[in-house]
This record gives sequence, C-alpha cells and structure tokens, in this order.
Amino acid sequence: MTSRTTEGGGHVDYQHLSTLLWREQELLDLLLFKAEEKQYLILTGKTRWLQRIAHEIEVVLDQLRTLEVERAAATEVVAQQLGIESNPSLRQVAEVAPAPWNDLYAKHHEALLVLVTELRSLSDANRELIESGLSAIGDALLQVRTPSAGTYGATGRHSDGSNRAVTLDGAL
Repeated sequence: MTSRTTEGGGHVDYQHLSTLLWREQELLDLLLFKAEEKQYLILTGKTRWLQRIAHEIEVVLDQLRTLEVERAAATEVVAQQLGIESNPSLRQVAEVAPAPWNDLYAKHHEALLVLVTELRSLSDANRELIESGLSAIGDALLQVRTPSAGTYGATGRHSDGSNRAVTLDGAL
C-alpha cells in the first residue's frame, strides 16, 4: 500500500515521502564521500583540486536544498492528512503513520541522523586541518627573513660588524 484515501477524501502518499527520504540519504551519502575526498586532498597536499571539490560539494548542497523544499512540502501534506501539527519532524510523522510506514520513517530518521552526525564530524576535522595548515604557513613565513642589505656606520664598516671581502675588477 503506497497511499490511502482519508475520511475526508484526501490522498496521503506515503511512498512519495519515502522516496524523497531515500533520495536525501543518497545525497547526504554523496556529500559525505565528497567531504572525505576533500580531506584526502588536504592531507596529501593536492591543493590544486580543492577548488574543484568545493564546487562539487556546492552542487550537492544545492540539490539537497531543492530536495529539502520538496520533502518539507510532502511532509506537510502527510502531516495534515494524519491530523498532526504543521511543520512536524520526521520522528513525529513516524509516530502516527500507519504500519509499515511508521517503521520505515523511523529507519529513515535514524539513517539521516547518522549521516548528518558523520558529516558534521568530518566537516569539523577538515576545518581544523585547513586552519592548522594555514597556521603552519603563517609560522613558516614568520621564520623566513629576507637578508637586509645592511648599512654602514661612521667608521665606514658594515653596521653588523661583519667584514666582507670585496674584489674590484681593475678592467672597469
């Protein structure tokens, strides 16, 4: 049973919402893969590909944003027909949906939570790697000093006290 007709004659499409949730899981999984690729690039120093992976991540995020709007609308229709409050969480829908949809929505909810937790963790790790890399670059730049041309004092000697041997070309 993918849908049912309610007492008021409305149509509840549980399958459509489930399909959107599957698609969201696929996109989050792809985003996790892209984040792991980004981490690999950072760790191996292959920075030339970072801009490309950032673009690929943005494309997946755009797809997720579009899907989220569609999922919110589908969830709202299901919630309205089930007689629950507007803008419910997936957990709230799972609690009142009929079998087997209640179990399926609960499993979607668990899977989405796992994916989002993994993404946050990996995103934080990548951010720390980038920040530590930038810090290391900054420290290295502070360690590098350009040699100064130096100046001469009143005695005609180099101001740092060093003596340099100078050879003059007599042909000049």
